[in-house]
Amino acid sequence: MKRWSLAARIVSSVLSVVMLSLVTLSIAVAGFTRYEITERLDNSLQEVSERLQATIATQLHGPQSGTVAWVPDVGPRTLAYQVVDRAGHVVLRSQNAPARPFVPDIHTGFADTPLFRVYIAAPTTTAYRVLVGEPTLHRRGALLRATAIAIVPILVFLPVIWVLVRLIVRRALRPLGRLHDEMQVRGSGNLRPIASLDLPVELVPIQHAVNTLLSRLETALSTERAFAASAAHELRNPLGALLAQVQMLGRMVPAQSEAGKRVDIIAERTRRLARSVEKLLQFSRASSGIAFRRNRFDLLTVLHVLVDDLGHIPRDGRNIVMKTNGISHIFVHGDMDATGIMLRNLLENALLHGSPGTAVHVAVTPDGGIDITNDCPALAPDMLARLTSPFVRGGTGAHGSGLGLAIANNIATQMDVSFRLCSPLAGTGRGFGIFLAFPDAEITSAPEGA
Repeated sequence: MKRWSLAARIVSSVLSVVMLSLVTLSIAVAGFTRYEITERLDNSLQEVSERLQATIATQLHGPQSGTVAWVPDVGPRTLAYQVVDRAGHVVLRSQNAPARPFVPDIHTGFADTPLFRVYIAAPTTTAYRVLVGEPTLHRRGALLRATAIAIVPILVFLPVIWVLVRLIVRRALRPLGRLHDEMQVRGSGNLRPIASLDLPVELVPIQHAVNTLLSRLETALSTERAFAASAAHELRNPLGALLAQVQMLGRMVPAQSEAGKRVDIIAERTRRLARSVEKLLQFSRASSGIAFRRNRFDLLTVLHVLVDDLGHIPRDGRNIVMKTNGISHIFVHGDMDATGIMLRNLLENALLHGSPGTAVHVAVTPDGGIDITNDCPALAPDMLARLTSPFVRGGTGAHGSGLGLAIANNIATQMDVSFRLCSPLAGTGRGFGIFLAFPDAEITSAPEGA
């Protein structure tokens, strides 16, 4: 699913609406301004024409045809006028007006030509008509300036509005960001309730719901851990006492008798039951989140202790060969007890399912990873993919609970440890290997000659 940001969506939505509204407003303002300016200019043009008509009616008496009234500082934007007699001849004009009438058909009202917007005043008692023309250059420039004055401030403020909207939205969503940060650090061993934050009323129910969920989760995990610990204590002691009684009974009956054989079978089944109970309790502890705690410890020290402990137990000639490759310490963050359970299960699995008379090899890689390999027939790919599921056995014939790799994989997932299985080993057609890579491992090399 594509991820998206709430702040980015709000900013983009608000800005889209605001900018679309401003653009629409700008177009409306431009149209209204154009209409108003055109109306004002037409009114002015009409007023000038009518005043000139009145002036001509009272003061002009038989002018010479083609007379030009020279006025100083007349430019291409200045109003031009013509006085036309009944025959359509120009008898008086401004110096910027053409020699011929602005329009051939002279009638009262407005008329447009390529160069002028013309207004023809209504006729009076005089025989002359007044035509006043406004250069289209002046009108076009006035419209552009008026429209620019109305629109440019809106367009200039668009970036300012964009910045302000972003600042306001991000400021408003800052409490949500704080709540997000607090929720993000929860899990992985941190199940503390979220402290009281200055949140808006819309987010307070979310905080309360998260705190309630964390409290219930902590209670459930604590209950499960307590049950696993109590069950381990309550089951180990009776099984240990039962095994001891069976062993004492074995000494009381002849070794090769039928009763002795049955006692041996009972003792072996009791041991296997004790191991199964132990694995079930470990699986329960792993499933309850035992590995979520984050403490700094030396991984290599834990590995040395387990190798020394398991290496002294006789297993049909199988032993453990460990190579640290010059590394003295590997400091990682996690739960040391859970890591011990994970490594013990992996080593026991390698010893149990390895070929008789062969060694289990444990190698520390330069990047702090742990590589555990043993000799055995190669596993099929489908079997390899299912090995980390509970109660799945590799088919080697060895008696196991089918929980060792499931426990190890569960703990590795909680500790964010890379857990990789391979079979056969590289360069051979046999063997089984497990590689562990711990995140953010701090590696210390042993001094030379040590």
